[in-house]
Amino acid sequence: MIEARQLLQCMAENVQISGSELARRFGVSRAAIWKQVENLRALGAPIHARAGSGYALRAPIELLDRDAVMAALPARMGERLESIAVHWQLDSTNSEMLRHAQQDGSGMAACLCEVQSAGRGRRGRSWHLPLGGGLAMSLLRKFEAPMSSLAGLSLVSGIAVVQALERLGFAGVQLKWPNDVQAKGRKLAGILVELGGDALGPCHAVIGIGINVRLDENAVRSIDQPWIDLACLGEGRTPDRNRLAAALFAELINILDEFERSTFAAFVDRYAAYDALKGRSVLASNGLGGKALGIDARGRLRVRTADGEVAVDSGEISVRGGAETT
Repeated sequence: MIEARQLLQCMAENVQISGSELARRFGVSRAAIWKQVENLRALGAPIHARAGSGYALRAPIELLDRDAVMAALPARMGERLESIAVHWQLDSTNSEMLRHAQQDGSGMAACLCEVQSAGRGRRGRSWHLPLGGGLAMSLLRKFEAPMSSLAGLSLVSGIAVVQALERLGFAGVQLKWPNDVQAKGRKLAGILVELGGDALGPCHAVIGIGINVRLDENAVRSIDQPWIDLACLGEGRTPDRNRLAAALFAELINILDEFERSTFAAFVDRYAAYDALKGRSVLASNGLGGKALGIDARGRLRVRTADGEVAVDSGEISVRGGAETT
């Protein structure tokens, strides 16, 4: 039986290829090729078919490869990772790392996957990335400190994402409290941090990142908010996804080392440089509205209301006069 990854890899290596040629290469029937193509399309792969010409990808795809990610990591970063795995399909990369956290080992671990069957966003929302169009990845980091010391970790992780993208040449990326990465007012990436272990320490954090790289219009009709991808932000230019993953992991490892030595207070000014909400009129899901003033030393959103300043530590935030929400 032909594997979906093998078929997609073959298409990625050929500008155009017929069903009969694919059947010959893999030693299966044309019907088997057609069935697997339909499976890949259902997962969001941008496969175009034309009678008499064969199959072609509407956009280039670089499949994730563990060796390629490791090669793109600075040597000292690769040595820090106890394990790194690339999967074809998982329920979610965060779930995989939470399972990994229950095993022995004190170091960091990471994973990526091409297909998430149950990808999660904040507050239990589903998170979907079409096959080959984005990057789903998670990093597991263990801490000796209590969970309370990790306040602001998702915001620090957001800073790492923006800095990694800047190093790759993508400018104008901002952070929308508490866990969105934006560009031009549209969502580019999301961050989900999940904690486990002993509340008093030691504990662990799993940092999940989903980022839009090159989304195919036919595969994103279910997205219910304004979105943008790196292809649009880079005017058609996108980084190889393996290189992108390596850049994100490297930046995360660096910033988590710094975070462990301090608290979120040390990152307030850095966050302010990327703050997409500061100075804007916002409305919280609890009905509180006012002007966003920035982030405090605990990572809470400061809001000036008619009754004075209030610190918001959780909930939904919308920008007044706009449709964007967290």
